[in-house]
This record gives sequence, structure tokens and C-alpha cells, in this order.
Amino acid sequence: MDTTLMAESVVDLPPAEAYRLFGRREAGSWLFQARCESLTIGSTVRVTLPVGPGSARRFGVELLGRLSAVRPNSMISIEHAQPWRGRLRVMFDRQGPRRTRIRVRADVSSTGVEWLVRHAGGVLPVPPVARDAVRIGVVTSKSGPAAIYSMATEYLAELAVDEVNESGGLNGRRLELLVVDDATDPALAAAEARRLTGAGCRTIFACTTSSSFAAISSAVRTEGVLLVHAVMNERGDGEGPSVVRFGEHPAAQIGRMAGPIMRATGARNWFLVGEEYSWSYGAHAAARIAVPRAAGRVIGEAYTPTGTSDYRQIIERIQHSGADVVLSSLIGADEVEFQRQCAAAGLRSSARSLSLVMDEPTCAHIGAEAAEGIWTALGYLQDGTAAGNQDLVARYRAAYGRWAPPLSTLSETVYEAILQYARAVRATPEDSAGLQGRALLQHRSGSGGTTIGARDLLTPRLYLAEARNGGLHMLDEAC
Repeated sequence: MDTTLMAESVVDLPPAEAYRLFGRREAGSWLFQARCESLTIGSTVRVTLPVGPGSARRFGVELLGRLSAVRPNSMISIEHAQPWRGRLRVMFDRQGPRRTRIRVRADVSSTGVEWLVRHAGGVLPVPPVARDAVRIGVVTSKSGPAAIYSMATEYLAELAVDEVNESGGLNGRRLELLVVDDATDPALAAAEARRLTGAGCRTIFACTTSSSFAAISSAVRTEGVLLVHAVMNERGDGEGPSVVRFGEHPAAQIGRMAGPIMRATGARNWFLVGEEYSWSYGAHAAARIAVPRAAGRVIGEAYTPTGTSDYRQIIERIQHSGADVVLSSLIGADEVEFQRQCAAAGLRSSARSLSLVMDEPTCAHIGAEAAEGIWTALGYLQDGTAAGNQDLVARYRAAYGRWAPPLSTLSETVYEAILQYARAVRATPEDSAGLQGRALLQHRSGSGGTTIGARDLLTPRLYLAEARNGGLHMLDEAC
């Protein structure tokens, strides 16, 4: 069933001034904590919608999308992808000479209703697996800090499953997909992974932070499940044949960027900024090896809790350190806030910025001006030259429309992983997580593969790219 959510507030401003403040930090909560670089069609936007029957049980839901229509001083329309797909309208109604009533109307699909019920602690039944089907699960981050880079994950997982089924399924059996939200929370990730195994999923694709992945791995260790970490990660030891970790590795990313950035700029002194969990710890350890090899030196580092929004103290430390290169391993909303604040503080004039998780959605939410000049190294770019990429982008847009979030390495990898999993199971149909894991590694298309649908996901070749004019522009071909 579909439903509608409504919220409103009244402010002592005329409609034109209230409208102009939409998306600006100074507007505060009365404009639903909206963040938007400009009030133009296509701009990315984040809006927090209050949901709940009363103030004691009310919680905020952050919707991520793009402006699809604007009527100056009167109406804003947002097509959003997270945490469900839908449309949001913000209306500015005059209430006297200098008062405006701001109304928000959100159309909530059946999947949105399900998300709200689960987020509020409700339990919904899952139909049993059909006899002619194989059910797989995807754990992604529809909410929380990682939601920004996860926006296209569910779309691309669906696209991959459709393609597998159109080509005959898994030896005549249809592939079914269940997608759950970990809210960028390891404890919830573990609970949702257990729910997937209880619903009959024998393979789980974790498109999550490394903290969530570790919690999932522990939760399903004895369940005989094949677990695939389908986004960039720092890897780990002793995980066994039923655990496969794909995507970019920070050591390779840093090694790809260190020499070129220092040769191009003459910069040598690095400051590392990350988060308090294994991804950033692994990235910083890799940097302390890769940077000296490229004739640079690490002169400082800082870690923050996931969900940090104020980076002023860290930026001051960087400015006083003498660093001329800043490497960030922050993710999603945290990276957006850090890079915006770096730009506002003028840090770009004294230090070059490198980012390990600077994919297309993150870049767009930072904004063109604040992201300008940031370097990254990724295995996939939406505007990249890999064989088959134009066809993938065209099929994606045909399926999900012009307002669907951009493809990125953090979502495209799950598309690849599901396709390669299907090929592995067709060739090795034994119903064993360990055997399927080995088969998946063997069918990863060989070292160095770059063709879409058959990329080498274990050791992907990396594109060096720079943020320019609001997008990621390739500096050279993958190597």
C-alpha cells in the first residue's frame, strides 16, 4: 500500500526569503535541515523529514535525491532514492505580510512503508522461497552516513538479477533478491543479515562499511552462507573460502595517487584523516608505507567517530601542521561535511586533497565548488571508457529514469559481483558456500580485466580522477 507523510512549520519570513534559505545551513531545523547547493533542477539535496505519531516517538528520516522541479518562491519538488524511492514536495504559502507556512508532502511507496515499519521496530513477514527460485540478499545502507554512496546499490542489484533471469537464471532457477538497510550500524547489519538467512538467502552481498561487514560475518559464520563484501575494503586475514571481499584496496589506491600528486605539485607532507574503525585504520597503515616509498612523509593523522559533522578542530590541526597533502578515508555524509568545511576554511589554497571514497554521488553532494581539485583512484567511473560502460549506463537510465542517482564504483561493483556469482554457480552448481566462494574467485575474469560485467573485482585496475565542474574527470586510463 502507498501512503503520504505530511509535515509543516511556520516562520516569520516572507515566502521569497524562506524559499531562498532552502538548502542553506543557516536555515536550521525549520526548513527540515535541508542541504542543497543551488535551487536548480538536477541539484542534489538532503532533507530530514520528522516521522512518528507524537513528539516522544518521533524520529527524523533523511531523504536523499535531486531537485526535479522548482517554482521560485512557491514550490520545490524532489525525486529521492533513499531510504526509499519517492517524491517530496516542499510548498511555501504566504501567511500574512511576513509569515510563511512551509509544508512538506512525501509520497511513500509500499517499500517505503515497509522501511518505516521496520525502522520503528515492527516485524513484517517474508514470503517463502519458491521451489523454482534461488534467493540472494543484499545488505546496503539506505540511511545513516553511508547512504550517500549507497544510493544506486539497490537499483544495480535489481538490474543484475533481471539480467541473470533473462539469460536463464541459475541453471533454470530464477534468482530472487531481498534488500535490507543496515542504517550504517553494525548491530543492525548483523540483525538484518540473520533475517536474510532466516528468509532463505544462501548468499549475501554486503555493500556496507567494514564495521558492518565484520558484524555480518560474525552473525552468519555458522549458517553455511556465502558472504561477498562488494565495496572497497581493507581486506582481512583468516576469513575462509565462504567469504569473498571485492573492490578497491586502500594500499593500491594510495600507491596509484601518491607519486603522481607529488610529482605534479611538489607537495611532500601528508596529513591523514579517517574514522574510528578498521577501514581507516587499514588505509592509514597503507599510507604510512606507500607515502615514504614515493618520497613523501606522513606528518599527522586524526580519527573521528562515524557521523561527525564538525571538523573545525581537525582542519585547524592540518593548517598548523604544515601539511600540503590531505588524504581522507572518510565516507559518505562525513566526507561531504569534511570537504565542504575544508573548502570554506581555505585549506585548498595550501594543501592538495586526496580522497579514497570520492565517488560520483559523494562528489555531487559536496558541490562543484567545494569538491574542485580533489583527486581519487577508483576501479569504475560512470563516465569511464571501459568497454560496455555506455551500454550499462543507457540500460540503467532506461530502467530507472533521469533522476536516478549516478552510478559509481561503490554501487557498480555489486552489479558485477552478482553477474559473476551467477556464472560461477552455473559452472559449479554444488550447494556449498565454500565451493561457491572458490568458484566465484576463479570466475572473477582474471587479473586486470576492465570490461563491464567481467571486471577483475579482486584486484581492479584503477582510474586516476579529479573532481572538476561537479563531476569526476579521468586523468589517465586504468592501470
